Amino acid sequence: MTKRMIVKIRELTQNEGISLRELSRLTDIRHAALSELANQKRQNINFQPIERIADAFDIRDIREIIDLIDVKE
Repeated sequence: MTKRMIVKIRELTQNEGISLRELSRLTDIRHAALSELANQKRQNINFQPIERIADAFDIRDIREIIDLIDVKE
């Protein structure tokens, strides 16, 4: 079994009560890119957007943003 990194954008936006569009405005990340991250459609994840998301939500622990899940090959 392999691992896959996921970004918990849906969970974060729901907990904060904001939309992806609002997060896009706060982070200056394209809405489409956030949507791809939220729907696990991105194969490669750059850390700059993760840093911007952490800043927007005032997060200090990366585990609140990303997680590793087991994936069957």
